[in-house]
Amino acid sequence: ISWLAFNNRVLKQAESSSYPILERVKFLAFTSSNLDQFYEIRVAGLIQKIISEIQEKDYEKIKNLDLLNEIRHLIISMYDKHHNCWTNQIIPLLKKENIYFSNYKNLNKKEKLWTEKYFAKHINPILTPIAIDKSHPFPALLNKALYILVSFNKRKHSGNKIAIIPVPRILKRILKIDNSRKEDKSIYVFLADIIREFSYKIFPKHSINETFLFRITRNSELYINEEEVENLLSQVKSELVNREKGSVVRLEISKGCKPEIINELIHLMDIKSDFVYEINGAFNPLVLMDVYNLIDRPDLKFKIFQPTYHFKNIKNFNIFNYISQKDLLLHHPYDSFQTFTDFIVKAANDPKVFAIKQTIYRTSEDSPIIDALINASINGKHVIVIVEIKARFDEANNIHWAKKLEDAGAHVIYGVPNFKTHCKACLIIRREKNRFKRYAHLGTGNYNPNTSITYTDFGLFTSKNKITKDVAKLFNTLTGFSDSVTFNNLIVAPFNLHNRIQYLIKNESKNAIKGLKSRIIIKVNSLTDKTTIDNLYKASQSGVKIDLIIRGICNLVPNIKGMSENIRVRSIIGRHLEHSRIFYFENKNKNEPLIFLGSADAMQRNFFKRIECLFPIEDLSIKNRIKKILEIYLRDSKYSRYLNNKGKYYSRILDKSLLTGSHDIFMEQSKITNY
Repeated sequence: ISWLAFNNRVLKQAESSSYPILERVKFLAFTSSNLDQFYEIRVAGLIQKIISEIQEKDYEKIKNLDLLNEIRHLIISMYDKHHNCWTNQIIPLLKKENIYFSNYKNLNKKEKLWTEKYFAKHINPILTPIAIDKSHPFPALLNKALYILVSFNKRKHSGNKIAIIPVPRILKRILKIDNSRKEDKSIYVFLADIIREFSYKIFPKHSINETFLFRITRNSELYINEEEVENLLSQVKSELVNREKGSVVRLEISKGCKPEIINELIHLMDIKSDFVYEINGAFNPLVLMDVYNLIDRPDLKFKIFQPTYHFKNIKNFNIFNYISQKDLLLHHPYDSFQTFTDFIVKAANDPKVFAIKQTIYRTSEDSPIIDALINASINGKHVIVIVEIKARFDEANNIHWAKKLEDAGAHVIYGVPNFKTHCKACLIIRREKNRFKRYAHLGTGNYNPNTSITYTDFGLFTSKNKITKDVAKLFNTLTGFSDSVTFNNLIVAPFNLHNRIQYLIKNESKNAIKGLKSRIIIKVNSLTDKTTIDNLYKASQSGVKIDLIIRGICNLVPNIKGMSENIRVRSIIGRHLEHSRIFYFENKNKNEPLIFLGSADAMQRNFFKRIECLFPIEDLSIKNRIKKILEIYLRDSKYSRYLNNKGKYYSRILDKSLLTGSHDIFMEQSKITNY
């Protein structure tokens, strides 16, 4: 339920008149894409619980059924808002900009002729209609693929009731009509609507009654018993095939489809009627992203923000020399990720570098980082890469990169059995003055140049021995997994992360009781761990002032008298996706606050089922910089939504001239940052 509230906040961005029109379209696409994954994983898991053969207590089954019903109610409301936003807000605004989304019937004669010719030449030749009758069993439909359901008029010579036309994924989802009525007017039509319009050409001997769009969502969780798997790579490959065969957990179909046809689909798919959603308008996120990408109108998008690369004008700049003298913190996307790319490229070609070790959880399809690691291996360096092949929905991409790395001679570790390697770490070993020196990069986000443009994250470069020694120990742990590892400075899950966070929260409680200054600020994507929540409640009762910046799920309830009145919770959703994790503890008894950055959210899975890493910030100037960044987040009144004790999020009503946006401030500051 908390996750759905988060997705509603994403939808609110699409409804916001303060955003450019096409950016609002993109937020609509994000909302739909988020819902897809919500069904593929979360709802699928809930359904699996309900139908599982494992005997649950009756009240647990009732609770899960009630939850499933509540989810359905909330999602129907979300679909209605989504349709209203697209149809009644965005479409009219696009018309004012001479951008028209039209159906075939509203086209003029010339445009209809162009559309018909286009269909005949570019679409019809690759369509494959599928009849549904006794001699044609119901096909195995692809997960999230778009289909057209064709219903036929009853005729004595035809036994067919319905047929299916798959909408080929290879074709563009949106077409721009060349023969527009005016040169300054752009007219677009949806591919699926064209296929529906000319479906009679696909079934020339049949009398078509109606056509409808539909698609299914399948359970997409990978089920792997790693303790019994001899070859994890082969098993993941096998499960990726099985993902397309997962049980159907949602059927979306155009509104207006007759009940008897829907019932026929329900019967053929063997699903419950509660899994069916009748949708108005465009419900495929691919279509909406195509709208954003296809329309070349920079004036209707955010003004392009160019991340700052602060070292490009420094003659003969050597990043190793810089890091050997002082730590360097980058705040993405405001600081360019190119700095890390240059770091790894430099290491790959530097004759003084002997070894490179790195974790890969998600990266881009054309990753310059993978290319650099391949080049390093070809250059004879010792390259160790831990590729997490169980990274959800990136499994195939990661298997591809792992294979390329292995072919180049790199040593690839396919994750750690029973854990996901989610930490972001890179270690360079370099020979300097007849000794080996270590350089490390530790981050809060993935080594992905593409997402670094839109995700907010931190990356720390350091050569401090106390940190790099622990990083070396972390990699040794990943390659030769051990159950008993002691880290002196890093906080690493599943070893000491959960206990350490609880200790730091309790320490603030003790300081508050002693009358010392106390303060906790935690910024993560999700907060669901019960022990952490209970200890935060106790800290609040002890008088600790607590600010939580939780982008997504938050199971803590703030501002309850006697329990959490000292806790404020906000979610920041704006131009960029908040992804960085920050843990701040006043630690007054030591006279210096403790600040940790890292990869972990405050969830059971991060504490106990993943390899995560929090790293301390010790450089005073960097520590002060993070404190200022946190202050800016806490002053944000433009992109923040606040959680009340009823579980609802609200905006602070302020004069627009008084609104303060953290993303705006960070973008402005990046122009003048001086390292």
